[in-house]
Amino acid sequence: MTPPREQHSSLIRRLFRAQESGLILVILLLAAILTVRGGTKPGDILRIALPQGTTTDDSSGTLVITTPDDAPLKAVRAALGEAISGSANVRIVSGSTKLEALSASNPRVIDGASGPTLLISRSESKFLNTQNLVLLATQASFIAVMAVGMTAVIILGGIDLSVGSIYGLAAVIGAFALQALQLRALGPDANSLNAAAGGAPWWAAIPVGIGVCCLVGALCGGISGSMIVGLRVHPFIITLGMMAMLSGLVFVLTRGQSITGFPEAFTKGFMKMPAGNVYPVPVIIMILTMFAGMFVLSQTVLGRRIFAIGGNEIAAKYAGIPVGGVKIIVYIVSGALAGLSAAMYLGYYGAAAPGAGQGYELDVIAAAVIGGASLSGGRGSAFGAVLGALLVQMIGNGMLVLDIDQSYTQIVKGAAIVVAVVLDQAKARLTPGAR
Repeated sequence: MTPPREQHSSLIRRLFRAQESGLILVILLLAAILTVRGGTKPGDILRIALPQGTTTDDSSGTLVITTPDDAPLKAVRAALGEAISGSANVRIVSGSTKLEALSASNPRVIDGASGPTLLISRSESKFLNTQNLVLLATQASFIAVMAVGMTAVIILGGIDLSVGSIYGLAAVIGAFALQALQLRALGPDANSLNAAAGGAPWWAAIPVGIGVCCLVGALCGGISGSMIVGLRVHPFIITLGMMAMLSGLVFVLTRGQSITGFPEAFTKGFMKMPAGNVYPVPVIIMILTMFAGMFVLSQTVLGRRIFAIGGNEIAAKYAGIPVGGVKIIVYIVSGALAGLSAAMYLGYYGAAAPGAGQGYELDVIAAAVIGGASLSGGRGSAFGAVLGALLVQMIGNGMLVLDIDQSYTQIVKGAAIVVAVVLDQAKARLTPGAR
């Protein structure tokens, strides 16, 4: 029996050798760099009530507030702290006590309903603040859900260039279905496509929104998988053609116009349901998708077959694995996840644009490859795909934080894919017993 200390040591070694551990370190390092180098910005405006009898003077360039009691002084000290000498733009005087503080935004006093009110704000990191982190996770969730499906495709030894177009078509058809459902529910009161209040209940809107999008995505994925298996053509060619056809179909259906008018029960009541100051549903769906992907790939017969086919397709055939059927199933699942991501997009933004999903194939493939999926097949994980999506999104977010021209974003993402593939090939050569 292995001693507990050796088991613990072995577990730590496995964690550090795992592909995901290195990716987590990279994400943490990038977050630290963006926090330090990204600088600060004004945070939320803080309102501090001032007692009657307060006088103000800003003639010297510093807002000087003279107050009969020290309650405002204590409130400002708790919010902003003491300023470095010479940097203050707020000075509060209460008797013999004086406080100099630095407001990140222009400090001012307004006449409120209950008396004079001081408006100030504390500085916060451009990157490491709640609003930015939630936005980063939410935007990553749309890519991450699709990346889980793409990871399964890549493990299988395939590729899917049509995932962005499937996302766009599923969003458009799902938008038409939600719009029709809402207009039918409103009946004669439907005088505007933007009349989202009321209308279809949640038990109808949510199944229609998610179901139609996932069904369209699964159908498109099934067509791609069937052609790959039936015609015996490389997935790159089939999915490239599907990408072009589906993109064209989106523009034909929308005529270049956005589609709106969805049930409020699907948007504000579900996908954009608030929890405090954040909207957590897309992130929750991303996490659930990740755990489902981890379970399927590691604990099911289908998952073992996917890895077997990606490792050696000929050997998998001789082992009796229905290679063609597994490939079709994987492409169907990948398409359905693209449809799920499209449903998240519809509910979160409340509209379907004709250009939805354009260029997403690069981000999705980048997320899967950076997350550890080998383009030669046989290796990858759902957890790595989600981490890869977070890293891809951090690249774009970081360029905004650092005030770098957004024209370079695609260049950096492309370079990240190349580096990930090169490192994967180098690791394969250096690992004993690697193919």
